Amino acid sequence: MDKGVELAASLNRDCRSAEVDRLALERELRGLDEVVFRHIAEHCPHLFAAAPLFVAVSRLEQMRAVIAAVERAVRLPGWASLPALSNLQVLSRALPGNERGEAKGVFMGYDFHLNEDGAHLIEINTNAGGALLNALLLRSQRDAALPGTAVALDNLEQEWVDMFRNEWQLERGDEPLQAIAIVDENPQTQYLYPEFLLAQRMLERAGIVALIAEPAELEERPEGLYCREQKVDLVYNRLTDFALGRYAVLRSAWLNGKAVLTPHPRCYARYADKRNLAALSDAGFMRELGAAEGDIATLRAGIPETRSMQAQEAGQWWAQRKQWFFKPVSGYGSKGAYRGDKLTRRVFEEILQGGYVAQRLAAPGERTVCMDGTEFAALKSDVRCYVYDGQVQLVAARLYQGQTTNFRTRGGGFAQVRIVG
Repeated sequence: MDKGVELAASLNRDCRSAEVDRLALERELRGLDEVVFRHIAEHCPHLFAAAPLFVAVSRLEQMRAVIAAVERAVRLPGWASLPALSNLQVLSRALPGNERGEAKGVFMGYDFHLNEDGAHLIEINTNAGGALLNALLLRSQRDAALPGTAVALDNLEQEWVDMFRNEWQLERGDEPLQAIAIVDENPQTQYLYPEFLLAQRMLERAGIVALIAEPAELEERPEGLYCREQKVDLVYNRLTDFALGRYAVLRSAWLNGKAVLTPHPRCYARYADKRNLAALSDAGFMRELGAAEGDIATLRAGIPETRSMQAQEAGQWWAQRKQWFFKPVSGYGSKGAYRGDKLTRRVFEEILQGGYVAQRLAAPGERTVCMDGTEFAALKSDVRCYVYDGQVQLVAARLYQGQTTNFRTRGGGFAQVRIVG
């Protein structure tokens, strides 16, 4: 084990190695937006963790290498033959100014488990939440004397505004971006609603009209997409129906080029469909696609073996279930995901009906946190890299107890990542 890994492990075991300055976080929230502060205080008691997570330089370098290898893989000519993408041919669309290309997808999230064996990519998300909240947490702790360094681009707000503008320009060229709709089902009831408010305020400071809306408020007209009589140029998509099957207006507006959508169905299919992890972790398949040997080695080391499940292999899967984590192909937010050692026969039979992949277990990291000055708890951790167009913009963590991240754990929530060693 290298010295950086040893140092990170030592700091993570010590609940007093660093603690979040709650008063500084509260001041940052109040100074930025009183509405956001009140909402978090009343509805999101476990949004921010009690301590940062320490990560070794070597683990950060491995995460960056895996992300770069994935980005190259999805650009291989044969990648479009994967089931997730080939099934999306019905969503082919003519792009205005086709030579300019297509929106790339904002706030890509690469989620890793870090343990003594290295960094393990367990999931890719195309509408990953938490970036603006983690940036706020980072700013609030800037005066704290913490070991290590944070991983974030300078002037993140400008980076993110430019990201949205770039998404627009990729499809519309030099036309001005004037209005964005942040769209989700019943947005005010979503746990990360405070982030919608932060995104709205950020865009408004940049001179862009920003509406928080649900899909039913959208209306397609001959001249474009509208929300509350406001013409919408771009939709920041936070919906979890990734193919837009339940949202006819938004789906039609995207297909007809009435609005730019980010992230969009093809972006999800290209990156985040769980079957893609099976392809990425299959050295033989990646070799057939023409991937470089260096990338194949990086992907094999950094992505746990993932396989699509077949009903005829039921006996084998049941016998080996404790070695695997079972995930729905189009799942999100850990919904419908099961650790094999927690699996009942009834749930197992449901899984065998189709639509699941099995991923070999990669243990999450751990972080010990202090609470009330004396109590402490060992929490699990995962690390999320927020990425746009292949560039890592911010690295943050989530601390939790249970099978998966849940924002219900005392002392848990979003945590700053500090790089050491």
